[in-house]
Amino acid sequence: MTPTAAERNRPRWRSEDPLLGWVGAICLASLAFFLRRWHLGTPHAFSFDETYYAKDAWSLLNHGYVLTYVEDADKTILNGNLTGLWQDTPSMVVHPEVGKWLIALGIKVFGMDPTGWRMASAIVGSLMVLLMCRFVRRVTGSTVLGLVAGLLLAVDGLQLVLSRLALLDIFLAFFVLCGVHCVVADRQWLRDRLASGRHSRALGLWRPWLLLGGVSFGLACGTKWSGAYVLAVFGLLAWIWSAGARRAFGQRRALLRSVFLDGVPAFLALVGVAFATYVASWTGWLVHADSYEETLSNTQYTTYDGGKQWPTATEPDATGLGEVTQSLRSLWYYHQDVYTFHSHFLNDSTHIYASKPTTWLVMGRPVGVDAQTEIQPGSQGCDAPSGSDCIRQVLLLGNPVIWWGGCLAMIASLLLWIGARDWRHGVVVAGIASTWLPWFLYDDRPIFYFYAIACLPFMVLSIALAMGHLIGTSDVPTPRRTFGVVVAGSYTVLALVAFAWFWPIWTDVLLTKSEWDARIWFRRWI
Repeated sequence: MTPTAAERNRPRWRSEDPLLGWVGAICLASLAFFLRRWHLGTPHAFSFDETYYAKDAWSLLNHGYVLTYVEDADKTILNGNLTGLWQDTPSMVVHPEVGKWLIALGIKVFGMDPTGWRMASAIVGSLMVLLMCRFVRRVTGSTVLGLVAGLLLAVDGLQLVLSRLALLDIFLAFFVLCGVHCVVADRQWLRDRLASGRHSRALGLWRPWLLLGGVSFGLACGTKWSGAYVLAVFGLLAWIWSAGARRAFGQRRALLRSVFLDGVPAFLALVGVAFATYVASWTGWLVHADSYEETLSNTQYTTYDGGKQWPTATEPDATGLGEVTQSLRSLWYYHQDVYTFHSHFLNDSTHIYASKPTTWLVMGRPVGVDAQTEIQPGSQGCDAPSGSDCIRQVLLLGNPVIWWGGCLAMIASLLLWIGARDWRHGVVVAGIASTWLPWFLYDDRPIFYFYAIACLPFMVLSIALAMGHLIGTSDVPTPRRTFGVVVAGSYTVLALVAFAWFWPIWTDVLLTKSEWDARIWFRRWI
């Protein structure tokens, strides 16, 4: 049958090719895992905040909740001695437990050593590349742009280093991306149902993608509370999209219908499921809440609100519902203490690598998580000339091509969202707004550039959308298309070159002082 003009003009690069899309994404994720697994156990040390999260994870694995550690526990663990590490007092950890449970799974399989406590990050960071491919494929309709986006994420330095450390932020970024992907998928699912007339009048309680999104956002909040901002913004956006879809399909009183037929189910699916997931993530703590209450009763424990005891430490359960209610009440008071810690206790603290959110997207102040300086010639293979020395470093620094190019792309996304009402750029704007702007509320205490890892997927999406605009929607050879392909291809190659150049300071490779200087472009990067 002869194809129609529309079929002939439909761009092949935007057509669905499930095999190519999935095989390509899996190959990129495998490459990402190889890069993240390479010498994962180096440096053989607790790098930066690994000293908290790796040991917390080890305690969760052995006890179900976090105990305080004996003095010099870090040195003892690195020497291979895993006995006699804990004291009897529970630890007042200040972050939820999902990320630490994931770290604990890696330790369970691979052992309590640097490779073991970093393995979960390497796996999740690699899966994030796979998810990035599919997310951009869903938003743009292009398998090619999806694969390019996955490649860019795989060669970013901040994502690479966080995938090689036992910190929480890579898990937060992964679950946030999962949640947003589900909300975007729900947008398409709802519009398909409206087009078929199956979602016009009945209360749409069955929103499978939003239910999955609720689980994802619950896990994000169960890793770090900052996931709640993304949940709020994309929950509102899901409702706005629902109202717009009903209006687009000619329904009367579209806004009113969307409030009751879409807004209520969306709230239950996203917020309700996220809350239930979040509470369930504290199961280990809830089972052992009596340990915290007992410690408080014995006045051996100081909470962050000035030593005030929780009522559950001395008051019996007044509800008559048993220990479950008492444990939930204790968890509530625990959250009050943790909130006090984050909002007040840190205000007077300082840190050499702290930075303001205004500098994050341009990589104004990266974070050094490990360094060995002044390695003498002949030591550890150092071949520096006489009078010089060598350096090993792990620096939380993004790929400059991706971050600086992404800033330009995000400006374009903002203009196209406002001017052209392009919902795809609305995803970029909502993503950046919900993962970056909230930190301006807390810039009076030490916060760090690597918190911006949750912004990165939306920055990469913006770059992919910009490439799509440059290339155009037709595969007919034109000067515009040729120009777009050259620009997009050159940008991708430049990102790969930058990845190779900065690789040594991301992965603890031995460098001479002059080689290190060549990679530290600004004084603030030291």
